[in-house]
Amino acid sequence: MRTPDHRGMLDVDPAPSEEGAAILSREAMAFVGELVGEFAPRVEALLAARRGRSRGWHAGGRPRFLPETESVRRGDWRVAEAPKDLRDRRVEITGPTDRKMMINALNSGASCFMADLEDATSPTWRNVVEGQVNLRDAAAGTIDFEAADGRRYALGASPATLLVRPRGWHLPERHVRLRGRAVPAALVDFGLYAFHSARLQLERGATPALYLPKMEGHLEARLWNDVLRLAQDRLGIPRGTFRATMLIETLPAAFEMEEILFELREHASGLNCGRWDYIFSAIKTLRESPAHVMPDRGQVGMTQPFMRAYARLLIQTCHRRGAHAMGGMAAQIPIKHDAAANEAALAKVRADKEREASDGHDGTWVAHPGLIPVARAAFDARMTGPDQKHVRHEDLVIREEDLLRPAEGTITLDGLRHDLRVGIRYLEAWLRGIGCVPLDDLMEDAATAEISRVQVWQWIRHAATTDRGERIDRDLVRREHAAVLGGLRAADGGRLDEASELFLSLVLAEDCADFLTLPAYERID
Repeated sequence: MRTPDHRGMLDVDPAPSEEGAAILSREAMAFVGELVGEFAPRVEALLAARRGRSRGWHAGGRPRFLPETESVRRGDWRVAEAPKDLRDRRVEITGPTDRKMMINALNSGASCFMADLEDATSPTWRNVVEGQVNLRDAAAGTIDFEAADGRRYALGASPATLLVRPRGWHLPERHVRLRGRAVPAALVDFGLYAFHSARLQLERGATPALYLPKMEGHLEARLWNDVLRLAQDRLGIPRGTFRATMLIETLPAAFEMEEILFELREHASGLNCGRWDYIFSAIKTLRESPAHVMPDRGQVGMTQPFMRAYARLLIQTCHRRGAHAMGGMAAQIPIKHDAAANEAALAKVRADKEREASDGHDGTWVAHPGLIPVARAAFDARMTGPDQKHVRHEDLVIREEDLLRPAEGTITLDGLRHDLRVGIRYLEAWLRGIGCVPLDDLMEDAATAEISRVQVWQWIRHAATTDRGERIDRDLVRREHAAVLGGLRAADGGRLDEASELFLSLVLAEDCADFLTLPAYERID
């Protein structure tokens, strides 16, 4: 298929199914083509700016509050008022755009469901296109599914509010090309969703709502705002129709929360503590600093001082500007085979959600329907209305050094083995087209796998030592990798050797790759 746009020609690979062909219609791809032609150069420029800032941080610089945007932080402004279906968001569930999983999530009893085209989706071309089919049918209220055993699934009477997370600016979509080059995946995901689903939602009285991931600063938010404006103009719907919640899941973005809200203020619904990606970004951004070597992944939670500062600053920022402050993901899943372990896991979730509600968050995330009652109870106990925007933390002062405080804890050999095991197993599933994987009683996605990957790289880089005195170097990692791989052989899903080779090459590399999913993307389909 060749579809003209105002700056060139799009080449689009064939649809993987008959229904997918309707998603990749000439009209839809012309709309995507206009977005690509208009905004792809700005995406490239912003990614180049990211790389420049990153080089500065690795040479000893640090993210900071920007002096040039102080007037925004001091200004008197608020975001647009939340529409009716985005006022009460106390429990949100997230997951991939798999058809059956979407139906279950929409029927789960959560306030909202975020359909995740990014961290919970392996971007095979089939997953990308069929995900849009499923979004369209969910937007129309007609999504259903018949399993191989004859069981049928359909939407209930009161489904959760649907939100959609497109892929981040850094990811390409190689199945759609402009002048032979892969186009920004974010514009493909958003463009197809906007073209096929936005008006269907509006016809049903619902808001076309988004989660926008992995931005590093306000200029990237400005780009998204311009994308939303152009899309609304071309679709013939009023500006401000699309509503967006921005994930604060990079360390640089924590220093520009207000500016990000300001740039998207006509479309903004709130900010979210994307805690797992945030930990990954903190390691990656400060990876050359010996003072910021992280302890075991399991020890880096929301009670760490630097994580507490980040979450409380987000609440203060959002409520000052009339936006929702959304809490982070509880990645636990029910442990059916062990009642005591299950109760311990639920106790951790309960404490996490009670802390978020007490701090003033307006809602939270869970990865599994079984956690919804626990999370809802925590917020119901604190919230007398649809939100907690009255919690302003006006006396709170978060300094740059609070956000940059080193994590506290220890490094263990078990922690290294856990990182290797989870990283390899997740990557193996991802290469097979599965982006959301239950491992060791947690729901793992790309964000948690990234923590495992950059953490091992950082430990090698700084010759970290475990609590028993073992020096973590390439030789130790190779030995432990071989042992972990041997233990995984019995559960080989089909691409174990490829996944383990790629993961090992990334953690042993001289330079830390920006994202695991970029080299892995070359190996799918």
